[in-house]
Amino acid sequence: MNASDPLVERLSLLDCCAVSDAMDRLKLAGVVIGLHQLSTSRRIAGRVVTVKLGTGTATPGGPGPVRHLGTTAIETARPGDVIVVEQRSGIDAGSWGGILSLGAKLRGVAGVIADGPVRDIDEAKGHDFPVFARACTARTARGRIVELATNGPVRIGEVDVSPGDYVVADGSAVVFIRSADIDRVLEAAELIAGREALMAKALREGKPITEVMGANYEQMLKG
Repeated sequence: MNASDPLVERLSLLDCCAVSDAMDRLKLAGVVIGLHQLSTSRRIAGRVVTVKLGTGTATPGGPGPVRHLGTTAIETARPGDVIVVEQRSGIDAGSWGGILSLGAKLRGVAGVIADGPVRDIDEAKGHDFPVFARACTARTARGRIVELATNGPVRIGEVDVSPGDYVVADGSAVVFIRSADIDRVLEAAELIAGREALMAKALREGKPITEVMGANYEQMLKG
């Protein structure tokens, strides 16, 4: 977690369901399903560093030696950032791998989220490095896909994501929050999480679940 960003600290205390409910309340899009929690079981949250992969000619870094995909993002990332990769080419090729996981962990990156296949997932488990992805593969990116851009706009699921946006990911989903919306999303999500905590407390104290869920839950998104 980036200790210098109190907004990330607050976001890391919230699960994706509370944040999703807050975004429903605010009529904001940002929830992506189908990106599986593959290498760890813990939640991640942070600011976004983006990578766009696909077919064509590699562009990152400009003139000079060819750089392996993902390496520019790792070197750009600050401790606590989350690397977000778009690989929507339809080609079965790894958009992330084991050496990248190790390099990112040593850099202090909180995790990687890939809309596409990843490989070397057992290595990521060994490094205790969080990887969320659409699928696993053994196929290399070499000769199949290239890095088109670092820290440009990407599309993850049906959500447009920009560098510097916020993200939280856990076993339920991945949720992206635009930087312009983060304050009001956090405020709404914290209110919802607080109400859910009171509901759980009431259940433990013996209050009937029909009473707890019937009144409080149905009104939770209305203010």
